[in-house]
Amino acid sequence: MENPPAAMRYTEVRLSRFAHELLAELNYDTVDFIPNYDESDQEPVVLPARLPNLMVNGSSGIAVGMATNIPPHNLTEVIDGVIALIENPELSVEELMQIIPGPDFPTAGYIYGSEGIKQAYKTGKGIIQLRARAYIEKDEKRGKESIIITEIPYMVNKAKLIEKIAELVSSKKLEGIADLRDESNKEGIRIVIELKKNEIAQAILNYLYKHTQMQISFGIILLAIVNNRPVILNLKDMLFHFIQFREEVITRKSRFELKKAEERAHILEGFKKALDHIDEIISLIKKSPSPMEARKRLKDRFSFSDQQAQAILELRLQRLTALEREKIIEEYKKLIKEIARLKELLSNEKLLHNLIIEELTEIKNMFGDSRRTEIIYDTKEISIEDMIAKEDMVVTISHRGYVKRTPASLYRSQRRGGKGRLGMNISEDDFAEKIFVASTHTQILFFTESGKVFKLKVHELPQIGPASRGKAIVNLLNLPANEKISAKLPVEEFLKDRYVIMATKNGIVKKTELSKFKNVKQNGVTAIQIKEGDKLISAKLTNGDDYILVASQKGLSVHFHEQEVRSMGRNAQGVIGIRLKKGDHLVSMEITKKGATVLTVTENGYGKRTRVDEYSVHSRGTRGIITIKTNERNGDVVAVRQLNNGDDILIITDRGKLLRLRADDIPIISRNTMGVKLIDLEQEEKVVDVATFVEENNN
Repeated sequence: MENPPAAMRYTEVRLSRFAHELLAELNYDTVDFIPNYDESDQEPVVLPARLPNLMVNGSSGIAVGMATNIPPHNLTEVIDGVIALIENPELSVEELMQIIPGPDFPTAGYIYGSEGIKQAYKTGKGIIQLRARAYIEKDEKRGKESIIITEIPYMVNKAKLIEKIAELVSSKKLEGIADLRDESNKEGIRIVIELKKNEIAQAILNYLYKHTQMQISFGIILLAIVNNRPVILNLKDMLFHFIQFREEVITRKSRFELKKAEERAHILEGFKKALDHIDEIISLIKKSPSPMEARKRLKDRFSFSDQQAQAILELRLQRLTALEREKIIEEYKKLIKEIARLKELLSNEKLLHNLIIEELTEIKNMFGDSRRTEIIYDTKEISIEDMIAKEDMVVTISHRGYVKRTPASLYRSQRRGGKGRLGMNISEDDFAEKIFVASTHTQILFFTESGKVFKLKVHELPQIGPASRGKAIVNLLNLPANEKISAKLPVEEFLKDRYVIMATKNGIVKKTELSKFKNVKQNGVTAIQIKEGDKLISAKLTNGDDYILVASQKGLSVHFHEQEVRSMGRNAQGVIGIRLKKGDHLVSMEITKKGATVLTVTENGYGKRTRVDEYSVHSRGTRGIITIKTNERNGDVVAVRQLNNGDDILIITDRGKLLRLRADDIPIISRNTMGVKLIDLEQEEKVVDVATFVEENNN
């Protein structure tokens, strides 16, 4: 660079001056010297640093039986920490961390979490997580998003990082990336990851943090040589030993300067005395036969020391002028003041500390800057869910136990009486039987007919197209032989004040705390004891003060308060919810809310909505009231569901056909009526299940 900017030239001058002063202190006996490797010269044991260089620049190395890995820190923060410790030696590590919150890397980025920093600063060892800085950029015109990486973790090679991302894309481990570009220049790093349309950028970014060097672990070992011994130090010890070292350097330098000043003052005292008797001294020197004899006569006649006598003999004649005599006197006065200052400095610890603070403040003013690396305190471990886009899925379970998930967005709403769309290919001995909607992050409790419960997450289910059958659930759960899934319960959190209400085919109901199902083992646990000839048909979440509606195949229902069923352990049998007539059995159980409507759907595709208020509350264990007329046209009831305005429903048939309807398109009529046609069925086709679906913007 032929003509560097003025600011750069000024910085170079400051750096040159700083380096010069640092090396100059070696000439003041500030540190010990030892022979070099071949004993041809002497080298300093340590440089007389004016700031905690070990912390500011960091250090990394391995020796016999020990290793050190000290990260770099912000110069301004470190100096402020040293000054604070000088002013208050009782500061704790926690208080020092308010000044020095953590390492500061030249490549910036993030430190993800503070626990590793705390551990390292308190014990001398810890592991921190370093993250690249990235943001998501939206292209409104193209409807795409891009991930822009502008800072990468310390010691990470940019080219290798890009190569790793490209490898994940080419191996199909990471899908959704349309283009990968390196747009870095002299202004800084810029890596552009262009995503395909409708891809969730945050999920891909989390995946990159998990599987590439966009997030790395940095092990901190604060090991340093103290008094010729390797010692692991905490944050306070690191700063304290620097203060001690700087005190020693300044003390040795001051003693060296004091000695030199006193020696010079002694010579100047001789000069002053000689100037007062200059004519006699000149005559004495002229009459002396030799310099040695002249020195002896000066010592005998005027009581000069050897050093003073020799200096007088070497005195140049020009120093005898009036001007030079004034300079000698002025120099002597300054030396006397300097000697007094040095003696006071050596005897007063406060002055010594003030000098250290002045030096540090000067360095901070010259080279201090703001922090580069940002510390993120509110963190969480990246889980599988963080790498999976959160979206609604239609989960379908077939009669023979095949399960799959399909994006709910594939099922568009149709008008009442529509043909529906194919939701699952069927075979002669299999058909779609259970359907519900849940987020990919939702946990699902699978209840079997025998009363056992298993747990899976929606994203663990195979995602397959609408026409595919799915994967056998026995390959996902450790189900006993001939066991069938009879109920499913999507759960976001296992809260203590929530309950699971279960109902069986024979009208038995049971309530158990939800928290008792939090730790479901791989082989499942018992949820309810089922008597012979009975089976579990439904499970719902309640808050302890809900109303329960149970409905039978023959169109009867009982509406009762949840408090009529006491909470029981997992191994209990339950109590009677509805007394069923011979040939009848329970088909549905719902948790009702005020203002909602109850949807009843029959196997022949007919149904209706009825206001919840029309279902009067009775005691559990009664025979119930009519919810819909069951006859040759309607057929038996297959499902009873609670609906709110704005909800959608999904109707599924035994031939795998799905129809999505708006709840508002279904008329609200009284309980003791026939209903209207909801789906156009083919000959011998039957409705087998109904699920409610609520759009996110309707919640």
